[in-house]
Amino acid sequence: MGRPDNVPVNSPLLVRPLSRLNGRVVVLLVAVALLWLTEIIISRWGFGRVGDPWVGLAEHCKHTGPIPESEFIERQHKLARALYALKASAYVAEPGANAQFFGNISGASWGLSERPLLFIVSPIIQAGEVVPKVIVLTPSFEETRAKLLTIPGANVTYVSWKEDEDPYAVGFRALPSSAAARIYVDGMVRHFIVDGFRKIAPGVDITSAPLEITSLRGRKSQAEIALLQCVNEVTVLAIRAVQKQMYIGIRESQVGQLIDQALAVAGVTDRWALVLFGENAALPHGSGTDRVLGQSDLVLIDTGGSLHEYHSDVTRTFILPDTRAPDEYLGYWFAVHAAQTAALNAAKEGAVTSRVDEAARRVLAEHGLGQYFTHRLGHGIGLEDHEAPYLRGGSDDIIETGNAFSNEPGVYIEGKVGIRLEDCFYINQDGDAVYLTAGVGGQAIDPLHP
Repeated sequence: MGRPDNVPVNSPLLVRPLSRLNGRVVVLLVAVALLWLTEIIISRWGFGRVGDPWVGLAEHCKHTGPIPESEFIERQHKLARALYALKASAYVAEPGANAQFFGNISGASWGLSERPLLFIVSPIIQAGEVVPKVIVLTPSFEETRAKLLTIPGANVTYVSWKEDEDPYAVGFRALPSSAAARIYVDGMVRHFIVDGFRKIAPGVDITSAPLEITSLRGRKSQAEIALLQCVNEVTVLAIRAVQKQMYIGIRESQVGQLIDQALAVAGVTDRWALVLFGENAALPHGSGTDRVLGQSDLVLIDTGGSLHEYHSDVTRTFILPDTRAPDEYLGYWFAVHAAQTAALNAAKEGAVTSRVDEAARRVLAEHGLGQYFTHRLGHGIGLEDHEAPYLRGGSDDIIETGNAFSNEPGVYIEGKVGIRLEDCFYINQDGDAVYLTAGVGGQAIDPLHP
């Protein structure tokens, strides 16, 4: 209906409705502005598009616990039997991954110094059976603190040495059979400790532990696999959650902070992250430049941490929904993905590790990208982020059930682009390779779905 002809333009009949309309327009504009500002805050600072941006991360590994005491004791018995079969009198380790594996003494629980604290296991015979005798060699003034360590085992003896004594002589005399011809040391033991034992026992063969000993840690138990699965799964979930908080224009450092926040919420400790945009990712272990994310850039996040001492290591290279990456780069991504799949299929019980590396390399060579894959395919993972055995050319190590490896092929074209995809896998009881991330979908689906 039109305006009545007999009503003046400046009539209150028209002014009042216009006043009300102007007020509503102002309210509407304010509301729109607030919504716009809210969206900026959400997209820029990651407060979550629908509530908590880290939803589900805290609960994912909440059910897990540390390795039980019974498993440590079982490990010590296996070690004692191996030592006895090898006619060795002892195995010696410093605080670190191997002392952690056999005696629950991590590098974090006891820092290394010039005064050695040593974890020693010797095989002895009790009731006709080979059992472990555990000795902790400690500085005398540190003995009380050493006894506060939670070291599993029924036969744990603390042997102390005074400041005016030779610790290696004291330790050697404490062995059940000091006349034995062989002592094995952890391959990571510092040289001065090996030299100390050699000086006081010149007739004894003191050498690095052989495969029969190192493979005890290399072959993971079901309890270890369960921890590795959970920490690697939640690391993938953290990357996916961070992707949802990212936007064109965000900086590498900001993404690193988001990753740390996500992993912290998940209960992951010893956290680390490598965040590289665009051409920065062409340096596999580059430090980045804190550059902003451009419209055509790919994002590389290599990150991990530990859960009850067991590590994760995951890499994803991906794009955002509004990224406009060159088709050439997306083609590289799918070539790397195919190489990762080929490597997983080649990894089986009994396979030579170098052949697995070769399988990934062959795929990239077929795509004309072989020269840009510049590092080994993978490493073992467990109590250390990088540990033996390794998936690399020239290796003749044989894959066994329980082994766990990273699978991380990449393409690195300096000045242009870098792409790496990494998931860790283990060899199950059937001898097949299974991704530790399988519980959350395994390897990435495509560049948009990490």
